Amino acid sequence: MYLLAKKVKTPKLLFPFFGISFEVLGNTEAIMNKMKYYSDFSTSSGGVACGWLGPLLYYLITDAEKIEIVLQNNLEKDGLHRFIRVLVGNASIFSKVSIWRPRRKIAVPAFSPKILSEFVNVFSVQSEKLSNKLKPMAGAGNFKLWPYVNAYSLDAIMETAIGVQINAQDSQGNPILRALNESLRLSSERIFHLWLQPDWLYKFFPQYKQLLYHTKIVHDFTSEIIRKKRMDINTNIGQKPDVVQGNSETTFLDLLIRQSDLQGGYTDLELREEVLTFIIAATDTSATAMGFTLKLLGKYPEIQQRVFKELDAVFEGSDRLLHKHDLAKLQYLERVIKETLRLFPSVPFVIRKAEYDTQLNEDITLPKGAGIICSIWGVHRNPTIWGPDADCFDPDRFLPKRCKDLPACAYIPFSFGPRNCLGYKYAMMSMKTALSTLLRRYRVVGEPEAGPIPHIRVKLEVMLKAVDEYEVAIVER
Repeated sequence: MYLLAKKVKTPKLLFPFFGISFEVLGNTEAIMNKMKYYSDFSTSSGGVACGWLGPLLYYLITDAEKIEIVLQNNLEKDGLHRFIRVLVGNASIFSKVSIWRPRRKIAVPAFSPKILSEFVNVFSVQSEKLSNKLKPMAGAGNFKLWPYVNAYSLDAIMETAIGVQINAQDSQGNPILRALNESLRLSSERIFHLWLQPDWLYKFFPQYKQLLYHTKIVHDFTSEIIRKKRMDINTNIGQKPDVVQGNSETTFLDLLIRQSDLQGGYTDLELREEVLTFIIAATDTSATAMGFTLKLLGKYPEIQQRVFKELDAVFEGSDRLLHKHDLAKLQYLERVIKETLRLFPSVPFVIRKAEYDTQLNEDITLPKGAGIICSIWGVHRNPTIWGPDADCFDPDRFLPKRCKDLPACAYIPFSFGPRNCLGYKYAMMSMKTALSTLLRRYRVVGEPEAGPIPHIRVKLEVMLKAVDEYEVAIVER
């Protein structure tokens, strides 16, 4: 392992034994800044760099072809994911391959286009509520968008995933929303701080009790919903809908229970793990992407005007709710969202474990047991792929004629390969619905940029987030 590591460039190390451990200290913004630096170093070193996190060897890759090799052939998650498992257990996204494979097979039918299209009405109603909640902020100066888009995303996912209206948008400090956010923050903190990683030592820190407190709130809530849902299904056992047909009253949880019953069945614990992971992933992915999109549109009013022009043409100046057939017409808005996710991917890093010696080219072989960080942040901004304007905000780079020859892993906001995210279409539908509703009624005003490169301070809390919680102003149209 040491000999193979010597063949790859390494950033300057301050501490021989600890490697880069003391380089990734500080708050979540400082950690993300350091990861951005390592990504740039990797890009300037041919797309691969490595470093030691204490006794553990990690490679960081920003080359699209090399990332494709890793994501196609190394499916095992790295050990750092164990800190998320306190919250989600052995859910598919973070579990070992032996657990992931059969669960993935059960979950796939729940993400069919026909089923997802039935959720659009929920997105529309919740988007309307979001728009109304923002009305007092119109003309009132700068405010933080995050609490609003975060609550919208949770309301939408709760209703579509488990059939429950928790009305997070109607109350400040919703306990479920707060517990989810705190659990993720505390889990992320453990990943980068070595002294918080040993379980026996972590119990002596105050964060341990905080994490147990917040995860218990989330677990108890989800378990009770599952218990009631099983009772409802058993009561109406003779009225099972066909899961592949879709039903506006059928939720993700309904589909998982019924589909898993055909293939051996989930236990209540396994159901909780899968549903909770979907809730977390969908809530934060949609909320962060919406926040970054609106913040970017505030910085670039000419692009925002193009979005509004498209919306005005599709909706013919009306304020009606969005219907599912409208989604395909919002092509420029979709390019804006895609470009936002290129520059600010919700999940900026995917970590895998080398299951065997993996050869990337004639010179570089990743040794078995090494950690592999696929930097989505880095590959999305790699100038050898995207050109000298890779850091610029340009939605039209996603015009078909401009992106048709990109490498397979040039753009991977929802990962790639057998373990990619199943919820890509769900997230895109939710975001397009909410953003189209807001941008028809409000003009977003932000700090203007002097040039095409947007400057937004970011932090890493499992998901990528804006330090200022997406501060903007809005004005009614």
